[in-house]
Amino acid sequence: MILPDYVARCLDRLEQAGFAAYAVGGCVRDAVLGLTPHDYDLCTAALPEQTRAVFQDHSLILAGLKHGTVGVITEGGVVEITTFRTEGGYTDSRHPGWVEFVPRIEEDLARRDFTVNAMAYSPKRGFADPFGGREDLNNHILRAVGDPETRFREDALRILRGARFAARFRLMPEEKTLAAMCRLTPLLEDLARERVFEELCKLIALADASDLLRFGPVVAGAIPELGVQMGFDQRSPHHAYDLYTHTCHVVEAVPEDLTLRWAALLHDVGKPGCFTLDETGRGHFYGHADAGATLADSILRRLKAPTALRERAVLLIGLHMTRLEPDKRILRRRLSRLGPELLEQLLALQTADMGSKGTGNAEEMEQFPQIRQILEEIYAENACLSLKDLAVNGHDLMALGFTGQAIGACLNRLLELVMEEALPNERTALLAAAVEFEKSKP
Repeated sequence: MILPDYVARCLDRLEQAGFAAYAVGGCVRDAVLGLTPHDYDLCTAALPEQTRAVFQDHSLILAGLKHGTVGVITEGGVVEITTFRTEGGYTDSRHPGWVEFVPRIEEDLARRDFTVNAMAYSPKRGFADPFGGREDLNNHILRAVGDPETRFREDALRILRGARFAARFRLMPEEKTLAAMCRLTPLLEDLARERVFEELCKLIALADASDLLRFGPVVAGAIPELGVQMGFDQRSPHHAYDLYTHTCHVVEAVPEDLTLRWAALLHDVGKPGCFTLDETGRGHFYGHADAGATLADSILRRLKAPTALRERAVLLIGLHMTRLEPDKRILRRRLSRLGPELLEQLLALQTADMGSKGTGNAEEMEQFPQIRQILEEIYAENACLSLKDLAVNGHDLMALGFTGQAIGACLNRLLELVMEEALPNERTALLAAAVEFEKSKP
């Protein structure tokens, strides 16, 4: 493992002072995988005050001192150095009630979450891997350190982190680890909603359908409204999947844009409450887009999602049944009302939704390339899609004698005619049309 100079110097300084020191955790895991670590955490046999003394000529960050962490400001950034420790008394399923410093790296690694994160490396002492993290990485296995239930009861956020690690590194959870993750999802209720939202964002940004299906109970533990979808038979010839499976495929099919991923995850959350059967036994979900938008708004508020993400995702969910047609006039109107960015997101969501039914019906997808082609034509034409694009404005109409509400009414009528291609977006033609409107008034 090759360490940056500023990290190697920190380790060497601790070793020169007589204290064992290692790079630990995620940076070691990433290096084993051949990835470039984003940051480096170090651990050492030195007690916090001894670490402070070793780096007394550096600026230090001491906010984590009571848990044994000293931040050393180097030319390469802040390096956090933590004393080997064990911990316990997790009364809130998140924070340790006590921390005890220990002399050996193996004791420190025993408190960590997963074997792939319980490895350490020292240029002087080599690898410390008492739980087989390298072997699990090579075999693509996610395994809790020690007893899985104990690890997740200590810190329930590890349940969501485990799902994220599995998705990110394409790891298959070991049987006991997965069983404990699914069984202990009620512990997620005790976590800060912001932390749950943050982990869900990281998960859905990179997960594919198989990940979301495998960890369905975990996702439903964080968002109970999705649990109702699991196994829900839509009773429709247009859907081969149950509702949750369909949702998972839609999430995978949209671009890796966080707002779109949330819209995809929650796009059908209103369906179970709107489910009805007709006389033939076929299922219908009338009004589910509006119901889903309302539910999604409540879910994202509960998770403390940023306002902009919540509002856009909710808007997309409410619109997702508003079908886009390969008709130039209709698409101009949609662009005028929604704007290019929102329309593109809606098109992506609808394409994913239609293509994730599992029926293999290619005819249902034929319209989307046509819509895309027409939109490209509209963009290339630099089409008039809003009042600001019109070749005339309110001042021009005032010069013709228009006043008050008549100005806005006339501009909107001109825009409508231009979008319908009944009138060119040219100043002379628009002003002539405005004069005719005025003459035709009773």
